[in-house]
Order: sequence, then C-alpha cells, then structure tokens
Amino acid sequence: MQDPKYVKDAFSDIADKYVFTNHVLSFGVDILWRRKVAKMVSSQKPINVLDLATGSGDLALEIQKNCPKAEVIGSDFCEPMLRQANKRGLERTVLADALHLPFSENYFDVVTVGFGLRNMADWSEALSEMFRVLSSGGYLIVLDFSLPKGFIGRRLYRFYLHKILPVVAGLITGKRSAYQYLGGTIESFPSGKDMCSLIESCGFNCTKMHPLNGGIATIYSAKKK
Repeated sequence: MQDPKYVKDAFSDIADKYVFTNHVLSFGVDILWRRKVAKMVSSQKPINVLDLATGSGDLALEIQKNCPKAEVIGSDFCEPMLRQANKRGLERTVLADALHLPFSENYFDVVTVGFGLRNMADWSEALSEMFRVLSSGGYLIVLDFSLPKGFIGRRLYRFYLHKILPVVAGLITGKRSAYQYLGGTIESFPSGKDMCSLIESCGFNCTKMHPLNGGIATIYSAKKK
C-alpha cells in the first residue's frame, strides 16, 4: 500500500544523498535508463515537457539536455528534492501534487514520470491527470521498476531488493526504512501487460512496453487519443 506522506517525509530527509544512492544501488544502470527515455522524448520534437515526481531532477535534466529548444518543467510535491534539482541545473520546477496539477488542459506535448507513479496515492487518478494536461496526440512515458520474468531471475532480484538494497541504502542515507518501503511498493506495483491495461483504462492508446535489463525496470509509452 503506497503512502505518499511517508515518501515525502522520508525523501525530504535524504534529498542531498538521493542521486548518489540511486547510482550505487543500480550500479549506474539507472543513468542509461534515463538516457533512453530522454531520447524517446527528443524523437517527438516537443515544445514543452512535464516531468512528474521529478525528485532531484535526474530525468528532467537529461531531457533538458536532449531537447534544448523545449521548455522542460520538473514537478514534485517534495520541496527539498526540487531544491536539489534547481542546484543541479534544472531551469524550471513547480511544487505540486501529481493528482492536482496546476496546469491547463491539453498543454504539454510530453509527460514523463520516472520511478514516481508507483508512490502516488492513486495510480488511475494520477494517470488521468497526466491525460488531462497532455495535448491531443501527446506522448506519455512511464519508467519504473518491474519484476523480471523467470523463477531464478525473479528470486535473485527479490533477494537483492529485500535483503541487500535496504542495508546498503541505509549505510549511505541513514534511512534504511525508506528502502524497505521501496521493495514493498515494487512488489505491489502492476507491471507488463497489467500496467499497459491500467494506462489504457485512463484514456491512452498505442501503449508499448520496453523491458530493461531482463525486466527489472520497464519503460511504458502511450499516446493521448
């Protein structure tokens, strides 16, 4: 069960260590995942892009680099994380809850969310809000963790997720509980065809999934009808 208030409080405390911790825990692979998303965004030649749950700005900064002519806005409900994003060079940030966005309908060409939808209070409501602010024919990209296929791969991944990752993250951040929470949310979060169905139930079509590194993460892309 996702708990947005816990997420906000926990990650406010570790905002200055969040980027480094992510890179350590993923062995740097998360950088490559975000670059792939940024290239997908760039292929749309957008005028404006909204990156939700932007955190410390990793994905938004990569998009900003790949789309220098586009307006890139990073939005998050955690102010300390947004301060980190600004320090790292993200030009525009907006403090907002993804379920109640302060943007007009049909405004953005692209909306992205990297590792954030999973922590939102209501996945369907969040996706519906993304649909609202996207322009007709607009492009949605969701990047998040998933569970790999295959008994051995899934079992090894779960061992790392629940036994190793919280210990390492706890040593770096002092917030082991935040990463124990992370493992639980990944287990309960829909992935694969279930995620495609969820996205399409909120009005999108042409949903595609792009598994990464054996399925430990997945990129989902869709269009607004």
